[in-house]
Amino acid sequence: MTFIETRDLEKYYTFGSGLRVDALRGVNLKIEEGEFVSFMGPSGSGKSTLLNIIGCLDKPSSGRVFIEGNEVDYRNSSSLVSLRRQTIGFVFQAFNLISTMNAMENICYPMHFNRIPTSRQKQRATELLNLVGLGDRMKHLPSELSGGEQQRVAIARALANSPRLILADEPTGNLDSETGKKIASLMRKINQEHGVSFVVTTHDLEMARTADRVVKLKDGKIISEAF
Repeated sequence: MTFIETRDLEKYYTFGSGLRVDALRGVNLKIEEGEFVSFMGPSGSGKSTLLNIIGCLDKPSSGRVFIEGNEVDYRNSSSLVSLRRQTIGFVFQAFNLISTMNAMENICYPMHFNRIPTSRQKQRATELLNLVGLGDRMKHLPSELSGGEQQRVAIARALANSPRLILADEPTGNLDSETGKKIASLMRKINQEHGVSFVVTTHDLEMARTADRVVKLKDGKIISEAF
């Protein structure tokens, strides 16, 4: 089943001087349920812009986006919030953990907004920390964790509300190659064993090899798709 579809997606920015910069140009893409897809391309190719539009963090200039067959209404802010809280989880290059919260508290944080009872939050956070191999680090602050451990916590946090889609923007970009391999392997394991769809932007060939499909972008266009 098609999980995500974009039709004739365009994104451009205009400046006071009349200058227009096209970030996406006529992007048509389908991503299947349970698929692991990597977006690759040089800086400025449009891969992060495409990821942010799919994740409802940005809106297209024109074109349409469908998630689970339903068209995304980028004018409806409450609908976008609901998608981000219930359907989509996010993993970022810089981890974006809250420095004053320990690992468990960071994972519990997004569940608070879905009004999940505190006892269930802690139970879910414990399950996820065990899933990512950090069951013994739940009381540690981000500053007490390595980069790879912080990214594992970030992955666990992205899974907190049981999303069906994880979007990851350069998730291994701040990690050494060996740690990056472990993170790529962990994400693939979650994809295969839990049926969560993944869309990842990356320059990392190891991450790309992990994917079912690599979508290459250049100058805002899809130039190739390899399975």
